[in-house]
Amino acid sequence: MSEAFAIVRADYADPAHAAALVDLLDHYARDPAGGGAPLSDFARENLVAALASRPFAFSVLAFAGGEAVGLVNAIEGFSTFACAPLVNIHDVVVRKTHRGRGIAARLLAKVEAIARERGACKLTLEVLSENHAARGLYAKLGFDGYRLDPAMGEAMFMQKWLD
Repeated sequence: MSEAFAIVRADYADPAHAAALVDLLDHYARDPAGGGAPLSDFARENLVAALASRPFAFSVLAFAGGEAVGLVNAIEGFSTFACAPLVNIHDVVVRKTHRGRGIAARLLAKVEAIARERGACKLTLEVLSENHAARGLYAKLGFDGYRLDPAMGEAMFMQKWLD
């Protein structure tokens, strides 16, 4: 018998959802794929209110038997070429104890449904090159490298920290 999971859009005003979001994101941050360090006290104390203040941000949670086991944070952006919204999947988290059970795929399906409701033209995400499990899942779900003209290659995700 398969375990039942509830997949819900997070309500940032719900204390249980807020606590689950921070706990799961901290779980991810401590993982090597998330940088290997806990969330800062500042992030733990302010993250949910900061997300709630941004109308283009939303989160999806997975619960199993009342325990929060999965999270996706997503932020709406805009495709100038399509002149339409897009949704960037910013964090994908599944507790180590619950990986391999299809939770991430179900979370991403919910994000896709919300993106379609918003009229988004596409979903975007970034993934570390050596995270083979995640890359395999994303490919299975239809994600592919970003390219416009194959002769120009694939896009690279880059960052610059601001002080």
